Parts: sequence; structure tokens; C-alpha cells
Amino acid sequence: MTTLADRYHMTKRLGDGTFGEVLLARKIDTGDRVAIKRMKKKFKTWEEATALREVIRENDVLYFVFEYMQENLYELMKDRDRYFPEGVIRNIIYQILQGLAFMHRNGYFHRDMKPENIMCNGTELVKIADFGLAREVRSKPPYTDYVSTRWYRAPEILLRSTSYNSPIDIWALGCIMAELYMLRPLFPGTSELDQLFKIVTILGTPTKEVWSEGYQLASAMNFRFPQAAPMQMETIVNTIGKDGMELMMDMMKWNPEQRPNAGQVSSVNLFGEHFNTILSQAGF
Repeated sequence: MTTLADRYHMTKRLGDGTFGEVLLARKIDTGDRVAIKRMKKKFKTWEEATALREVIRENDVLYFVFEYMQENLYELMKDRDRYFPEGVIRNIIYQILQGLAFMHRNGYFHRDMKPENIMCNGTELVKIADFGLAREVRSKPPYTDYVSTRWYRAPEILLRSTSYNSPIDIWALGCIMAELYMLRPLFPGTSELDQLFKIVTILGTPTKEVWSEGYQLASAMNFRFPQAAPMQMETIVNTIGKDGMELMMDMMKWNPEQRPNAGQVSSVNLFGEHFNTILSQAGF
């Protein structure tokens, strides 16, 4: 029986997360570079992982083998000294939407969408990663209210809803989209309360007619929405076109039921001409 060392040569450690460490490796027989996640949890039985595509179990330790991606979206943004062209942002958002649409269509939502969890090979290829907090859409609440990184956390989670669902991924993507245009976070709250205040400051106070459930959640935790008119988003995200602005604002609606799903978003005008050209060039 071949071992992990027989198949892969480890070259360096890429990072460490809650559930495991990630190693850069080279497949010995093909020379392909891959990323291998070594799980911290011990797995005594193989059945816990049979659905995974590429897995090695050695001494009760699971190793997940993935395609190697050069960097994450945060790393792609942090050292830039000029804005991304709008076509590049459309390409990135479209690919993320396709990934979310596939995930949601197959009954899962991510729960931790943020730039660090979007892997990139330059600006041409992006993929969603780190599904450690993912849940089934059909799984029964209550869910934990402590999911997703604060800056990308939907208001229903900040208000401690335990029955949220896939619209939290759409909210997070709206925040990521704004960050791609601005090269800085849209809502960089320093606490959960400050996060809500920053959202209200920019989007304005939601009305009870728009989001009655939000007021019920706020009342349950003795929170009162501050009164504020919405800001002119064009003064904050000032490099975005009209179609892009409409899409971003739709994804960041207060009421999760009013946010479009990933499939609907990926078919809007923002992506039409741009991707029809790409698809025809690829022979589709």
C-alpha cells in the first residue's frame, strides 16, 4: 500500500486553520503542484470521508489533496496601488457567483464568505475555498449566531438570528464586491455593535415595513436601530458603473428574503455581453 510520501513530495507549509494545516506539495509521478490539507481531527473510520474526491488516510490522519492556487483574494488586493478594471471585477464576481449557485443548488451554504476564502490564480481564475462552516440549506435551525468574519456578516446574524440561510452568502459577496472596487472593506466594524452601526450609517435605517423580522430580532437583544438616512453610494464606491451598483445594492438588502439568489444574480446585465464573448471564444 502506497503512503502519502510515496505519492507526494511536501515542499512547504502554506498556512494553518481551525481544522487543519495546509501544505504545498508536488505529485511525484506528474510533477503537478497541489495543496494538501492535513486534518487535525483523527478519523478512525474511512466512511467519514468516502464522498471526498482525493483523500489519503495514514495513521488515522486525513490528508485532502486540492488543486494548488497561488493566493487568496485578500492577498491579491492588499498590495495594489491602483484600482482593478471593471471587467476584471466582473470576471471575479461572476466566477464566485457560479460557485455559490452550484453550492446553493446542491443544498449547501458557505457561512464564511470573505476574501481570504476566495482562492486565485491571478485575476483570471478564482474558486471558493474553506467549507469548514458550511451547512445544508435543508438542515433544521437553530444555527450558531457566530459565523462568518465580522466585516462580511449579514445583519440577521449580527442580530443573532438562528434561522438564517443562503442569503447570508449573498450579503457577504456584496461586501466583497464593494471591497474589490474600493480596495478596502466597506463595513470594517470593531465589534458586532459597531458593525451594525457602520451598516446603518451607509445603508440607512431599515423600516419595519422593509424588515419586520429585523426589528423583532433587535427587540429580543435590546438593540434599537439608530436613525440615519442612506448615504449616496456613488460617493463611497466611486469607480463602479450603474449596473454594478444596482447589483451590489441588491445583494446587500436588509431583508434577506429580498436579496436575489446566486443564479438570478449571475444572469444580470452586468455579465451579459462580457461573458457571451468569453463563452463563444471557448466554443460554447
